[in-house]
Amino acid sequence: MDRLLIGVEAFDFLEKEGFPVLNSVLVHDADEAVAAAASMGFHVTLKIASPYAIHKTDVGGVKTHLASKEAVAQGYRGILDNFQSRWPDTRPDGIIIQKQGHGFELIVGTLTDPQFGPVIMAGLGGIFAEALKDVSFRLIPIEASDAKSILEDLRGYEALRKARGEAIDLALIERFLVRISDCLAGHREIQEMDLNPVFVSHRGVEICDARIKIGQ
Repeated sequence: MDRLLIGVEAFDFLEKEGFPVLNSVLVHDADEAVAAAASMGFHVTLKIASPYAIHKTDVGGVKTHLASKEAVAQGYRGILDNFQSRWPDTRPDGIIIQKQGHGFELIVGTLTDPQFGPVIMAGLGGIFAEALKDVSFRLIPIEASDAKSILEDLRGYEALRKARGEAIDLALIERFLVRISDCLAGHREIQEMDLNPVFVSHRGVEICDARIKIGQ
């Protein structure tokens, strides 16, 4: 039977594989959320954690750039109210509080094609994702040259290369893509992986959200 890893469960898997994930904590009430925010430092993001809410933004399950204890408490209650208005008989697994991500947004994913096998995809995220649907695919496994060509194939490559004056290390992104490919090669049970968004900045690469589908 297929299994879906979301939220902190997906983050735990990725961290064990050595991937950089934004600091994230699963909380179960507003007081816990406020304490976690104070511990990790503002600004923070809140996200609903539930298999019912895969597309969290669409159901009012995300609050970003929260800069105070009051904003965190209010955001927690707002997300919970939004969830329960849609699924009144269901409780979420909790709410994830996460250090606010910054930088240029990418989407990175993998899928298993029934004919060709595992495939890796990368593209521009954020405001570019819906407007351009700018993505590139390669069969897994890939090497550094393949990762480089994935990025160069994107119509928004120049936007990435000159991202808002940020010193974006393209070679770092390329190495990240190769490592995702290597992870899939070592874990054939992974049918799909969706990392969206992945923030890229002078600090490096940081995974903000993840969904991983495990098959038999």
